[in-house]
Amino acid sequence: MSLYNIMIVDDHYVVREGLKLILETGEQFQIVGEAENGQEALDLADTVKPDVILMDLNMPVMTGLQAMEELKRRNNPTPVIILTTYNEDELMIQGLALGAKGYLLKDTNRENLFRNIESAVRGETLLSADIMERVMNAKAQQSAKPAAAGAGLLSEREAYILQCVARGFKSKEIAYDLGIAERTVKAHLTSIYNKLGVDSRSQAVASALERGILNR
Repeated sequence: MSLYNIMIVDDHYVVREGLKLILETGEQFQIVGEAENGQEALDLADTVKPDVILMDLNMPVMTGLQAMEELKRRNNPTPVIILTTYNEDELMIQGLALGAKGYLLKDTNRENLFRNIESAVRGETLLSADIMERVMNAKAQQSAKPAAAGAGLLSEREAYILQCVARGFKSKEIAYDLGIAERTVKAHLTSIYNKLGVDSRSQAVASALERGILNR
């Protein structure tokens, strides 16, 4: 069994301890560091080299989004899963654009926590239906552009595939649903990335939300 090194970044001690207690019930996880803000996280990440970072959004000194921007600037590929609450939907959209591999409510259950971490380690983006619904609702409310602003940029098939990606479906599941080969789905994803000027699933979803391509 692979051992995954996890770093927890949150300014609330109780949250960090709660996540640690859950993770310690899984033999495949090892806590290699804790930080109270984004700056501490950046300093620590260079030393402990975690496989996954669980990152809060609102923290003193340096926010989670600022830390993610700096990780990206440093070309640090460590996947980040954002720890969120019920009133941070707009920040979640920004996190998607920065390449977040998933979102977890701070009171998430064990199964969901483990599934998100394992998905992030594989380089996949896991967006649960309820989280995606919140992100899309937030985007619809704050966007002044018409919903069809990005119409025509993607083909009908590409738009459908991206919608499935936004709902958390894997390439194999999308292929089965459409009755096509998995490699064909991946080819469509490559085309989507090129058209949107992105290089990951999460960034594609964020860009499509910004352009009004994805529908609720």
